[in-house]
Order: sequence, then C-alpha cells, then structure tokens
Amino acid sequence: MPQPLQVLKSELRTELDRILNYWSNHTLDFDHGGFLGQIDHWNNVVPNAPKGIILNTRILWSFSAASNHLKTNEHQFICDRAYDYLKDYFKDPVHSGVFWELDYTGNPINTRKQIYAQAFAIYALSEYYIFSKNEDAKQWAIQLFEIIEKVAKDSLNGGYLEAFREDWLPIEDMRLSTKDLNASKTMNTHLHILEAYTRLSDIYENDQLKNSLKELVLLFQNRFLTAENHYDLFFDSNWSLLSSVISYGHDIETAWLVIEAAMRLNNQPLLKEVQETAIRVANTFLREAIDDDMGVINEKNVKTGQVDQDRHWWPQMEAIVGLSYVYGLTNDPKYIESALAIWKFTKKHLVDHVNGEWHFRVDKNGIPYTQEDKISMWKAPYHTTRACILLSTENPLG
Repeated sequence: MPQPLQVLKSELRTELDRILNYWSNHTLDFDHGGFLGQIDHWNNVVPNAPKGIILNTRILWSFSAASNHLKTNEHQFICDRAYDYLKDYFKDPVHSGVFWELDYTGNPINTRKQIYAQAFAIYALSEYYIFSKNEDAKQWAIQLFEIIEKVAKDSLNGGYLEAFREDWLPIEDMRLSTKDLNASKTMNTHLHILEAYTRLSDIYENDQLKNSLKELVLLFQNRFLTAENHYDLFFDSNWSLLSSVISYGHDIETAWLVIEAAMRLNNQPLLKEVQETAIRVANTFLREAIDDDMGVINEKNVKTGQVDQDRHWWPQMEAIVGLSYVYGLTNDPKYIESALAIWKFTKKHLVDHVNGEWHFRVDKNGIPYTQEDKISMWKAPYHTTRACILLSTENPLG
C-alpha cells in the first residue's frame, strides 16, 4: 500500500476510536435513560433537550457497525442501550413505526411518521442484528420494511412518499426540517431507503426487498440523476421538480451508495452502469465542489448562482469515501489525491482537537460556527464513523 494511503488508514483508525470514546463518555443520559438530546459547541449539556429519532438510530448504527468492523464486544453496552431505548420509547406500540421526537423524559412530542426515520431504523436494526444476533431486532427491521412498502410506496408514479401522520394517514407538512421544502418525494429520503434496504438484504433474503432495491437503483439512474451529473432533490408526487439546489455532499454520497446497492443485486450490467455514473458524478464533483483550500462547499442554487460556501462536517467524509470508491474503479490518482487533500483540510478545520468530536460547520475561512451544536437531532456519529470504518480496512481503497 502506498505510504499516503497507509497513513490515511492509520489516522482514520485512530479517529474512529476518538469518536467512539467521545460519544461513550459525553452523551449518556444517566437521569432519564438513553442519550442526551443536545450538547453545545463547548460541550455544555443543554438541559431538558428533546430526543430525536435520527440521532438515536444513528448512534445505534454507528456503534453496531464499529463493533462489527472491529470484531469486539467493547461497545456492547452502548449498542444494547441504544437498541433498548429505541424499543422502549421511540417504537409506536399502537400504530407501529417509530416516532419522530420525544421530550427529555421519553414521552412522544412529535408522533409523525417520517419515512426517512423508518428507513434509518431499518438501517440501524439490521446492523445491530449482525452484531447481537437479536432476532427481535431483525423482525422489527422486517416489519418496518413491510410498512414502508405497504403505506409509503407510490404504486402509480413510483418512488416513496415522504411522511404520514401517527396513524399512517396523509399529512400536509412533510418536511424533515424547517430548512427543507415541503415536497412529497425527496432524493434524501429515497437515498436512505436505498441504504437501509441494502443493509437489510444482507440479513433478509426476500424477493420483494430485492425488487424494491432494484427499483430504487433505477430511480437514482433515471429520475434523480441530471444531465449535469448531479442529483435533483425535491419533487411533488408526480415527479415535477421543485428545487434548483445542488447538494454536493449528497451528490458524492449517492454515487457510492448506489454502487453498494447494485452490488447486492447480482446484476453486472446494472452495476457497470452505476459505476460509470459514479465516475461522471465524481468528475463533476471535483470541478465544482472543492474550493482552493480543498474543503467541500455545501451547496449551489443553479438558477440564482448563489453558493453556500460553508463546509459542513459530513460532506467532507462522504467525499473521501466517494472519491476513494472511484479511485478503486479507475486507479486514477487524481481521485485519491483529492481525497487525501480533503482529509488534510478536515483534520485541520472540522475535527475539534480541543473539546473532542467535530464542528458542525466552518465558514469559507475555516472558522467554526460556535452557535452550532456538537450533539443534536442532526449531529450524530454516523457519517464520520462510517467513513473511518470503510477506509481503515486492510485494503481501504479496493
């Protein structure tokens, strides 16, 4: 292995331990169970913060995936704690599925059923089952898959609807957050359904699952992918485009996740097609998404030309993974050289070497936004641990 890649592997292996130790030591809620809902930039616990499903499923996935990767039971306590809290508090005992948000004591305060959240629960439960062999976790994951297929799948127009009420009836406001458009179908939710179904297929042999996974891969190829090698983000139920924004982190993350999905389908022509797509997406990403300092910018509105030059923590790591995948396909050094340069930028500006964990985002000069949290509904260890796991293997770049 070339020396720079060996260094990358070593540094990401160390960073994985660093991240896991932070979450083990700082985020447990000893007063009310589970995990704290919010910790600010300076590591101060925000009192009585609500607890979100995305944070909690991502904790379960991260520690389960790390345990599977490291082949250790060292983090079993965290894995079991995360699973038990999901089961005891986030699981809807009446209508099935998982709630969106609880108060700090564990009482549901937002009971809507976001399909994004159901998908993340499948992803986390599948990973936890591989670690624990807990059959109840596997059956719960399968049940959530069946709910998504029954309720959210649009049999007329294809794809999946975004959100529902607690009782799975239609809901008007489907947004994941106030930053999102109120769209019936989003690329982001489809991406994480694809990700969840990919991992579920490793533990559950089922024709419907395989067919749905193939349909998702084809949606990304034929519906979301643009002629300019980006992925469109927001649509109505009839697939009319609602947004002109490009999310660079989602572009490069999608490129490699679709490859992973296609690999499970045993369909060589389709796999070749998505690999070729990934190369084109990566080339566009290299041209547009990386600034002179080798940080990945956040997004661009192609209609107005407005660019958000902030560097969020997660696109940096998705870029390193995605570019590494394409390097493995092409053996072209430009991809891995860029990945290494992005890691250098990330180490310097996004990793918090003083207080631990990572900054949520920095501006174009590399200065952290101190109003952003270390831990929150959307700030979890998932993107970072996943990159560290994938790229700290014996042969990290294929």
